[in-house]
Amino acid sequence: QVQLVESGGGLVQPGGSLRLSCAASGFTFNEYHMVWFRQAPGKEREFVAAIGNFGISLRHDKSVKGRFTISRDNAKKTVYLEMNSLQPEDTATYFCNAARRWSEIATAKNFETWGQGTQVTVSS
Repeated sequence: QVQLVESGGGLVQPGGSLRLSCAASGFTFNEYHMVWFRQAPGKEREFVAAIGNFGISLRHDKSVKGRFTISRDNAKKTVYLEMNSLQPEDTATYFCNAARRWSEIATAKNFETWGQGTQVTVSS
C-alpha cells in the first residue's frame, strides 16, 4: 500500500525558507520518479518539481526555478523540497507523489493516491 507522508510546512515571512520532506513507503522507492505538487485555495493542483529515480533528472516549474530545489535520499526513502525566497504566492498545501514514467510527472490527474499534504503559508 502506497503511503506518502509530507511534513515541514509552516508559517514563514516573505523571503524566508522552509524544507519540506516526504517519507514514502509501500513501494520500491528507487524505481519511481518523485514529484512535488501544490494546491492553493480555489485553484487546481499544480506541478512544482520532479526528480528522477536515481536523482539525475531534475525539473522545476518556472515559477519556482532558482528558488526551490528538489532532492532525494533513496536510502531513507525520502524526497525533499528546499524552498528559499518564499513569496505570498507560494502559499499552498504541498503534496508529493511517485511516478513510474517521466512523462507522467507534471499532471496531477495521473496520480490516484495522495497524502495529506503539508501547509505552507507565506505572510508577514
